[in-house]
Amino acid sequence: MSKTLGIGVIGCGNISAAYMRLAPLFKGIEMRACADMNAAAAEARAKEFGLRAETVEGLLAAKDVDIIVNLTVPNAHFAVSKAILEAGKHSYSEKPFVLTLEEGAELKRIAAAKGLRVGSAPDTFLGGAHQLARQVVDAGGVGAIKSGVCFVQSPGMEMWHPNPDFFFQPGGGPILDLGPYYVSNLVQLLGPVTRVTAMSSSAQEYRTITSQPRSGEKIKVETPTTIHAILQFASGAQVTYCASWDVWQHGHTPMELYGLNGTLHVPDPNFFGGEVRMTTKQSFVNAPGWEHPFGVPNGVDGRGNPVANYRCAGLADMAQAILAGREHRCSLDFALHVVDVMTSILKAGETGNAVEIATTCARPEALDPAAAKALLA
Repeated sequence: MSKTLGIGVIGCGNISAAYMRLAPLFKGIEMRACADMNAAAAEARAKEFGLRAETVEGLLAAKDVDIIVNLTVPNAHFAVSKAILEAGKHSYSEKPFVLTLEEGAELKRIAAAKGLRVGSAPDTFLGGAHQLARQVVDAGGVGAIKSGVCFVQSPGMEMWHPNPDFFFQPGGGPILDLGPYYVSNLVQLLGPVTRVTAMSSSAQEYRTITSQPRSGEKIKVETPTTIHAILQFASGAQVTYCASWDVWQHGHTPMELYGLNGTLHVPDPNFFGGEVRMTTKQSFVNAPGWEHPFGVPNGVDGRGNPVANYRCAGLADMAQAILAGREHRCSLDFALHVVDVMTSILKAGETGNAVEIATTCARPEALDPAAAKALLA
């Protein structure tokens, strides 16, 4: 097998540009072709990044494509990933991986029968900040983690996204859209979840789009937009998780983990970098020295602030794992456990009952600076 795997993309919307722009940072992968139900979108992305535009059927049959990245809307993830596997290609999906456990189990069955790999975003937990937090937890830097809090709260997506409808449909909402970042990071830090409970609501029946080109249109809200959940981990830790698109301003930090000997402050898991802070008892102390390749700013956010963005790290890790015959970090079992936790939170919010988590997974292998550097071209 070649030391480089060919990559194709199905779905040429907003997020595809980030994958195509950042893929050249990594070795073991090469973007070659893209497809979309809207042929014009595929042609535009292909021209922008020097790729080959294909029909979906043509991409599934392409002999120079080994892994197909599924960047379709959430409610299409299962069908498209299934088609990728049935075409004999490895599949890597944008989050959320699937929307039900049954869908994930079917993809696992097909992949096992065909000897193929399945992976899924998010890969932000591989970022320098979150791997530093992992090192602190594993080394017992704040003692055994017994509890924590997470907050991801904003006024929503209709102010900036050109087509925000799917955010407010089943498969969207702050749990399934943003929850993958938070739950994935919690699981890689603390291990699997065993039980959840939650309360949920929606502040508005309709949302008004204020972004262009559809400013003034209304969207019906069909999924909860505020959720307060508690996650029980197999380790014994309990974490409160609050996710909302009904909040204009708040003063909470993204993630705090409380250990027997101190507190660990973890930056926003939607991003690869950020400042990790910790205390011992009542005093702030410096986190261990850490020069991680995926924590180095390489771009700016919408406000012009420097950010580290290494999207494709999980895809590159999967490609190199295929070549080396090892397990990849953004694995099917890991992604499916995260989906199980998120859908169980929604079920608990709907029913008012605690929900036992049906799946489990191993924590992904830590990605230290040397391992991260090995992924880079």
